[in-house]
Amino acid sequence: MKFSKMILAVMAASAFIFSSCDNNDDECTTVCADGSVLTADCNCVPVTTDPCADVTCPEGFVCSDGNCIEVNTPVTEESRAGQLSTDETWTADRIYILQGKVVVPTGVVLTIEPGTIIKGATGTGSLASALIVARGGKIMAEGTADAPIVLTSIEDNIAIGEKAGTNLDETINSQWGGLIVLGNAPISAGSGATAQIEGIPADDSYGNYGGTDAEDNSGVIKYVSVRHGGALIGDGNEINGITLGGVGSGTTIEYVEVVGNLDDGIEFFGGTVNLSYGLVWGQGDDGYDIDQSYSGTIDGSIYIAGADSDHALEIDGPENAINADGLFTIQNSSFKGMAGEYADWRSNAQGSLLNNYFFNFSDNSDMELDDNAGVQANYVSGTIVISGNEFKLPANVTDFASIFKDTFATGDDAAFKADMTSKNTAVTTRTVGADPANFSWTFAASKGALEGF
Repeated sequence: MKFSKMILAVMAASAFIFSSCDNNDDECTTVCADGSVLTADCNCVPVTTDPCADVTCPEGFVCSDGNCIEVNTPVTEESRAGQLSTDETWTADRIYILQGKVVVPTGVVLTIEPGTIIKGATGTGSLASALIVARGGKIMAEGTADAPIVLTSIEDNIAIGEKAGTNLDETINSQWGGLIVLGNAPISAGSGATAQIEGIPADDSYGNYGGTDAEDNSGVIKYVSVRHGGALIGDGNEINGITLGGVGSGTTIEYVEVVGNLDDGIEFFGGTVNLSYGLVWGQGDDGYDIDQSYSGTIDGSIYIAGADSDHALEIDGPENAINADGLFTIQNSSFKGMAGEYADWRSNAQGSLLNNYFFNFSDNSDMELDDNAGVQANYVSGTIVISGNEFKLPANVTDFASIFKDTFATGDDAAFKADMTSKNTAVTTRTVGADPANFSWTFAASKGALEGF
């Protein structure tokens, strides 16, 4: 009896699960249970339903097995503002936006990978954007010729993976601030052995620079292009493309470019850092500006004037008896002028110009000893040296001596001209100066600005 009941139960269940066919016409007579459907070969198979069919997920989420899961989309843009609190690495898979002044403070290291793009937000005065490496901070910005690091304006349409945008050229400036690096190397400022860098309020201690460590190390800046800067921070006061205040010789700066800056291209406020293979193009004031007893060497570099450029070189000396013996050297470099001047030796200037090439300057351009007793004394004592340089004269200038001027009230202009023409040469083809091959990676090269070098 128990066995018969079990057989009947199994047979009843089979009516909903297994196939059976009518012997007369082979038609399928199977009835499938709920959740199953009948196939063409007379089998019941489970119905597959989409668990996401009736699910609506918010933006940024997708449905998975009936649940809304956040989409892991890559971040392509990040903003930075104020002081970094810890070491950071900025990478080439995103663009970094400087919202105002971004400071690398004492004890913090900012590493920037090759190919990284950094854009400064638009602003003036206290809102001007800039990347500032304070004394004791360090920047490790090591680009490559194939993947330079670019610091530019937020208005630049350059995109990730590109070396240049298409909407800004060397005539566009003051779109953001610039790069400021401050160190502990000796300076000779009016305030003494330390000073506050221009453009940073006196109560912001991160703007202080200068010290006693000639070998101070602020990091590495290599294959870096700074473009379209020079934002106004005060009446007649703009940020330079690259500002170096009291930066020591332990810092490596080579293969750097400044394009389209409103103020100076690269300015040295004291310090001992060396610069190799720098390029300045289309600045609004001076190309290379030297102050406060800078005593490093600028080697193998290039200058390309723009329509609004002033001096290729503006040179000032120590401002104090402290650290007053700093002597810079500029050598093996090439300077392409326009309407501005070759060089102006001002206010206690001292140092050497050796084996450089100057060309394309105007008929009225000159290399001048300013009307300053300190300049005159330094020239007479031999701490101003201008030797081995070659000048390709403008078409309308036939008197080589005329480009040299001693404007000191009691100076000897004729003697200065004679000295300069004996130690330097007027040429048609250069044999000294920079090798343009070192600048093939630059924005300037991509725009054909190296023609004639």
